[in-house]
Amino acid sequence: MMLDKSILLTIVLAPLFGAVLAGLFGRRIGRVGAHSVTIAGVGLSCALSIYVLYELVWGGAQVFNENVYTWFQIGSTSANIGFLIDRLTAMMMVVVTFVSLMVHVYTIGYMAEDDGYQRFFSYIALFTFSMLMLVMSNNFLQLFFGWEAVGLVSYLLIGFWFKRPSAIFANMKAFLVNRVGDFGFLLGIAGVLMWFGGSLDYATVFAYAQDPAVDMGARSVELIAGHPWQVATIVCVCLFIGAMGKSAQVPLHVWLPDSMEGPTPISALIHAATMVTAGIFMVARMSPLFELSDTALTFVLVIGATTALFTGLIGIVQNDIKRVVAYSTLSQLGYMTVALGVSAYSAGVFHLMTHAFFKALLFLGAGSVIIAMHHEQDMRHMGGLRKYMPITWITMWIGSLALAGAPFFAGFFSKDAIIEAVHESHRAGAGYAYFCVLVGVFVTALYSFRLLYMTFHGKERFTVDPLKQHHGHDDHAHHEPGQLVHAPHESPWVVTVPLILLAIPSILIGGLTIGPMLFGDYFGNAIFVRDANDVLGELGKDFHGATAFVLHGVMAPPFWIAVAGFVTATYIWLINPGIADKAQAALRPVYNMLSNKYWVDNLYQAVFARGGIKLGRGLWRGGDAGLIDGAIDGSASLIDQLSAIVRRVQSGYLYHYAFAMILGLILLLGGSWWLFTRIAA
Repeated sequence: MMLDKSILLTIVLAPLFGAVLAGLFGRRIGRVGAHSVTIAGVGLSCALSIYVLYELVWGGAQVFNENVYTWFQIGSTSANIGFLIDRLTAMMMVVVTFVSLMVHVYTIGYMAEDDGYQRFFSYIALFTFSMLMLVMSNNFLQLFFGWEAVGLVSYLLIGFWFKRPSAIFANMKAFLVNRVGDFGFLLGIAGVLMWFGGSLDYATVFAYAQDPAVDMGARSVELIAGHPWQVATIVCVCLFIGAMGKSAQVPLHVWLPDSMEGPTPISALIHAATMVTAGIFMVARMSPLFELSDTALTFVLVIGATTALFTGLIGIVQNDIKRVVAYSTLSQLGYMTVALGVSAYSAGVFHLMTHAFFKALLFLGAGSVIIAMHHEQDMRHMGGLRKYMPITWITMWIGSLALAGAPFFAGFFSKDAIIEAVHESHRAGAGYAYFCVLVGVFVTALYSFRLLYMTFHGKERFTVDPLKQHHGHDDHAHHEPGQLVHAPHESPWVVTVPLILLAIPSILIGGLTIGPMLFGDYFGNAIFVRDANDVLGELGKDFHGATAFVLHGVMAPPFWIAVAGFVTATYIWLINPGIADKAQAALRPVYNMLSNKYWVDNLYQAVFARGGIKLGRGLWRGGDAGLIDGAIDGSASLIDQLSAIVRRVQSGYLYHYAFAMILGLILLLGGSWWLFTRIAA
């Protein structure tokens, strides 16, 4: 059975249709019309994506790989719009559309008072379309289109409140940092076109890469004379640099925390299901290429491990509730990247899926708290909110337990599978990565429960003053810190229902799917792993389902390290809160390093931002003003001076002209005589 092409077109075009209607005709159709058409489009896309997944897994449908439109063709190279729908794609389609649907519904409540209501719905629907184009593509050109489209829409959404200077700075930062990664990504695609059969079609490129007659694993090229480089290493490292930008890996991670300047719904969409997952998905999709180069995979592994630990540490000292969740995203993306680096692509994608649900839950829960606190985001001015917001409190606990890897929750299965895969791997750098992911377990538990205790437990660190003025979203100083207009209360149903619907898979999805996705044959040919690198195959000999994995997990080091993190957080921020300030004072150098984010942002600002400005000004002064303008102005001045001399010769007197003619004749005769005498000699 083949999937219907019209269904696939509807999946990808329905969100685009809603985005166009809300964006171009938002004033005519009004707020209700804008959210209705976009939610209907994404809802239809979600329903059809679930149908496609069902048909592929249980309905016997074959993998769909066809072009629907050819843009141009030059020789054997063509530019096409086409779809590759296998189980990897179908899973991503369901995750993207379901999380996006929850975000759309949630936005009705969160953005109710915002003047840009229709514009925001248009943007998030367009974001969904862009991500679907990316994951459904069957060629590198369409992949690059979706890749750049999500980057463009993220720029619009991060800077949605464009009257805030901080929002404009954040969206420019995200845009520029991603351009660095995208330059590498474009070089990687160019390398694929040059060295892998002259095609941009996935199936053709992957078949060429694995052809024994071609032996791409041994092919090399001299970029510098006398220094051969493996072709696969060059291409895969360049492709991964693109993933480093999009999925915010060190050192291209600096844009993601600043993306919190956008409204909370888009923070959830970027961090959970769209932009930052694109890099992880891309590397998993390109597994036939990455398996050709152990060097590239080691590079992926080390970058991911560094990101997992060191960005997670920053989350411990953050006081902005959204930024704590943002740094947890950076750390969890590092875990996914580590899985890719040890060839456990299925584990990386599995964690991508589980993480999408509980991270969207955490962001939307944080947004619910922000609504209740009148847009206060500093956890130092919260506390005791559980009695005011019981649904948000319970769902945030569920999301945090999943994030920390508590047994039976989704994150337990996916994160522990990555740690076990790293432990099983013998790749260079695996020892360093194992240390990072183990310490990262403690760090994750620490900042997760710190957030819960500072927000929902302990004494209330806010006061209610009805006389204080309350402003809308666009004002940075909504009220004085810790002073609210009225007491906090639970959010409306359009906010709490998405929280409940996201909490369900945050509990169940890991245990229900770990067997087929990690140790079964769910992905089939969508992911390729060499036998020598098949760490999940080795683990699968011991684990055949969720029960065996849980029994092993509660005795393994990650579980007890997470318990240690939970106990530490409970003592510091619940039982004895005063110790936190003492620890901060005692560890002042460490605290300063973490609160300043290792000074990486300062370095980039000083070297690249200010350095770029100084370089530009220097080139302007020396090149434009000095050389170019100097040459042009100098030429004009010289001509002006010569003209002044010539004007003096033109006196209008006859005897002046006669004298000039006689002088010229003498010079002509004298020159001729000198020339003839030289020739005769």
